[in-house]
Order: sequence, then C-alpha cells, then structure tokens
Amino acid sequence: MTATILVVEDERDLATTYQRLLSRAGWRVVMVGTRQEAMLVLAGESPPTLAIVDRQLPDGDGLDVLRAGLASGTRVIMVTGYGSAATRRLALDEGAAGFLAKPFSSHELLELVRAIADDRPPPDAMPPPTPPAPRPPHPGLPC
Repeated sequence: MTATILVVEDERDLATTYQRLLSRAGWRVVMVGTRQEAMLVLAGESPPTLAIVDRQLPDGDGLDVLRAGLASGTRVIMVTGYGSAATRRLALDEGAAGFLAKPFSSHELLELVRAIADDRPPPDAMPPPTPPAPRPPHPGLPC
C-alpha cells in the first residue's frame, strides 16, 4: 500500500518540486496551498500518512495544520523559511515529527520523509505472531 503525503505549500514552484520528488520516490501526493484546504483533507475519511506543512500560509499558521494532523493520526514535517532554533523547538514541542529550514536539498527532504513515513507498518499488515504455548513439563523432572 502506497503512503499518501499531503503537501501544504503556497509557493507553487516549491510545491511542484515536492510533488515531483515524492511521486518519483513512489508516494501518492496530495497538494494544497492553504490552511483551510489542509484542514479539510486532514478531517477526511482517509487522512494522509504524512504531511509536509509550511509554517507561514496565506490564511493562517501552519501550526494549526500540525495540530490537526496529530489529531487525525498524521505525522507532520514542518517547513519554514525562518529556521531559527526557537522556531524549530516550537514545531518539535508541538509534536512535529521533523523540521526543515528553507532552503534544503531534495536529498534532505527525501531522507526525512523516508525515515518518518516508512517506519509505520501498513494498516493491513499482519499482527505480530502469537508467542508459542508453554511447553509441558518434562516427564522425568518434578514440577
């Protein structure tokens, strides 16, 4: 099952770059450009596995999308052009699974996405094996 990644980015060129990179790597990508659109996707029946969210969106704060993502079971990578230590700490304290400061390389993005998106078993994965039943005592030994 292919993981779905929600990209929340209002810079069209950057969003297109994300889509191209992630699609080539095998993920299904849903792109939106506003906080409101992201909130609708996250509230849907099948929330994405991961969201890549810009901190500054034209209609609000990406932290709102981060919180909605966590509530829906979606992990979030926060992306910002303001990569100060305080901004990083705020995003991570709010529950972001990862943080990238612009500009970053495509390699950095793919490495972080793989680390976060690929460490969860797919929903249809088999449950862990049942432990073996206790062995009966050896006939020659006292119980």
